[in-house]
Amino acid sequence: MIRLIALLMLLALPAAAQDTPRGGLEAAERFGPATAATVLRLRTTTDIDVLGPAIAAFTAARPGLAVEFEQWGSNALYDAARADCAAGRAGADALLSSAVDQLVELVNLGCAQPWRSGATLALPEARRWRDELWGLTREPAVILYNRRLVPPEDVPRSRFDLLDLMRRDDHRYQGRIATYDIEASGLGYLFAFADSLEATSFGAALEGFARAGAVATCCSAEIIEGVSQGRWLIAYNVLGSYAAARPAPEVGVIAPEDYTLILTRAYMIPRAAAAPGPAAELLDFLLGAEGQRLMAARGLILDPDRGNSGEAESTERPIRIGPALLVARDAEKRRAFIRRWRETFPRPTP
Repeated sequence: MIRLIALLMLLALPAAAQDTPRGGLEAAERFGPATAATVLRLRTTTDIDVLGPAIAAFTAARPGLAVEFEQWGSNALYDAARADCAAGRAGADALLSSAVDQLVELVNLGCAQPWRSGATLALPEARRWRDELWGLTREPAVILYNRRLVPPEDVPRSRFDLLDLMRRDDHRYQGRIATYDIEASGLGYLFAFADSLEATSFGAALEGFARAGAVATCCSAEIIEGVSQGRWLIAYNVLGSYAAARPAPEVGVIAPEDYTLILTRAYMIPRAAAAPGPAAELLDFLLGAEGQRLMAARGLILDPDRGNSGEAESTERPIRIGPALLVARDAEKRRAFIRRWRETFPRPTP
């Protein structure tokens, strides 16, 4: 875990994309020649500045191929992909999303097509499912705190420490703790759902958030900026790559000692993709040595050697790609989960 924290603090890179609550297409860029005979459309929640170097390297070695890179919010990406699937329409040729449960549901609905290669078969089981969904990255969920305003003795090293802070009678942290809004953020929903399965303290955490008047908000950038400025003193379950991408002397980063969720962004080739061959080539490239090196250099893989071997420290809890995540997508269970969440975090009054 010490090595994980060191890597988080050393990274000083452009930011991974926000999990924008209602946005569709946020940004776009073409990689490769304008005259390319084949064009691959990639839709992803990952920022162009972060994944772009790997895409540029991929197209540089393939002069007849171009990539139309589209950056989306996760909820909008899922909605578009599901609509394309239902219509049998060739929307994207490849999807890469941090909201892994959404892609698991699309695979289960028959919206993906399979691919097998040496690169995909080399992945640990936790990072591939049915030869139709593959995990490319390795990113921890962390606790952030304001170094200037949170006393050293109050820095929460675990969820139990955070609970103790929220139960205090001095109200120091009243309204000063933030996390993702799970309705606005597909990533936030995934982390909250994973916590509900992993932690016996989840119910107590919701009670603590309610008692402390914690704030649920949409976006990583807003959360990190708020902690840096002191608007919030502590933020819970923020993706570590986002925090590392916005280094600030005021912001401290903690990988929780009780357990640390590890996210792997998932890649899928839609069933109706117009360019499935190039999409499979891109997958193999990103799983290969050069692609992994380029993604690690941009903060998407904090420890590529251990991640690729399937090994993990005892406190790490990888979010496995597979059918267990379908529970998170069950409509009734999702409504009940969000209803429970809203008892703690009411919607803001317009």
